[in-house]
Amino acid sequence: MSTAISPTAYNYKVVRQFAIMTVVWGILGMGLGVFIASQLVWPQLNFDLPWTTFGRLRPLHTNLVIFAFGGCALFATSYYVVQRTCQTRLISDGLAAFTFWGWQAVIVGAIVTLPLGYTTTKEYAELEWPIAILLAIVWVTYAVVFFGTIVKRKTKHIYVGNWFYGAFILVTAMLHIVNHASLPVNLLKSYSAYSGATDAMIQWWYGHNAVGFFLTTGFLGMMYYFVPKQAERPIYSYRLSIVHFWALITLYIWAGPHHLHYTALPDWAQSLGMAMSIILLAPSWGGMINGMMTLSGAWHKLRTDPILRFLVVSLAFYGMSTFEGPMMAIKTVNSLSHYTDWTIGHVHAGALGWVAMISIGALYHMIPKLFGRAQMHSVGLINTHFWLATIGTVLYIASMWVNGITQGLMWRAINDDGTLTYSFVEALQASHPGYIVRALGGAFFAAGMLFMAYNVWRTVRASDPAQAEAAAKIAVVGAH
Repeated sequence: MSTAISPTAYNYKVVRQFAIMTVVWGILGMGLGVFIASQLVWPQLNFDLPWTTFGRLRPLHTNLVIFAFGGCALFATSYYVVQRTCQTRLISDGLAAFTFWGWQAVIVGAIVTLPLGYTTTKEYAELEWPIAILLAIVWVTYAVVFFGTIVKRKTKHIYVGNWFYGAFILVTAMLHIVNHASLPVNLLKSYSAYSGATDAMIQWWYGHNAVGFFLTTGFLGMMYYFVPKQAERPIYSYRLSIVHFWALITLYIWAGPHHLHYTALPDWAQSLGMAMSIILLAPSWGGMINGMMTLSGAWHKLRTDPILRFLVVSLAFYGMSTFEGPMMAIKTVNSLSHYTDWTIGHVHAGALGWVAMISIGALYHMIPKLFGRAQMHSVGLINTHFWLATIGTVLYIASMWVNGITQGLMWRAINDDGTLTYSFVEALQASHPGYIVRALGGAFFAAGMLFMAYNVWRTVRASDPAQAEAAAKIAVVGAH
């Protein structure tokens, strides 16, 4: 491996800022998740106040974990990866700084407006029009910074991770702008530009692709850089990574209608969504296998490297979630699973097991390099975090599977005379033990984030700013 010193220092400042805020928002978003999970066990925790009810706090939880925690992780890693793989500094420090402060402003806007009940009511797109416009401006700026950096790259080749990041940035912009088309009636209220079944179809075209591009494609960009780097092995098959990319972005965009089975949506659209979802299994597993097989000859490292463990276990959860999703898209399975806690379990298998764990692994890899340290303050704390996260995720999804199948079966049970065997309240009572286990699992996961915060704080406190800046000036040519 040849080395050379680049005269161009990377912009690590904005990467550091996003990395630290990923941890901060992770704690707040996941802590709020544990709180609303506890409200389903102990309803008195709603406090009989309008702004602390489950209905107000649940969209705040989803926005904090997806856009605050997940978004900051994507900004941090994409800015880090694009500079290192293109061997050049971000095209504009000023625009990069604007994306950081603008994104934090969007999140603060969500924290203020959602508990007050200002909402479009569209899932994952609840933010009212002034905040949605700011988000669009920040996102377009992000695209300018990312693609501008690729244009001025020093390398001939565009590494595959950047293709995934690039697709995630472009498609997220398209989804957000189209779905948020609306008619404002005052500063904090607007009505969708679409109506009826059309509005539902566009919302779930957006909603599922928020999962497909924001929470999958972007994090696959992360996987294609950090798994090979941490394993110190080349990606198993570069050709497979290219096939994976084109197949994934071609198919994913069509899968949204599977959220609308047995509704007013035309049957052909439902069937198309189901068919595309099933086919999607192939590229998803292609990517998972590519990541896993990168460890060929390096599996022994899992015994001693908890960062690699985070990255590899996240791939296992990615594989499981992307098998479960297509199965739940099948109409007959969906007739049992839809509106039940099984859906919630599926979402969190992906959100906790895949998105959060790969983000955490990537952060543990990056943070010492960003702050001029050889490694994190404590490997033992990373190990503790790994087991808390893994056990928490398993408790969460297992409890929701049991609850969901129980609910689905109880709701469809009928007596000989055609009347329902169980009331809704009886199904709710049967779900109560599962809600206790779910809250416990969430608490385990959130506790792991507190260990991470302490570990990061100690690492940053011991850092030498001069060393960190020196690290930003050194580019290892050929190591990417």
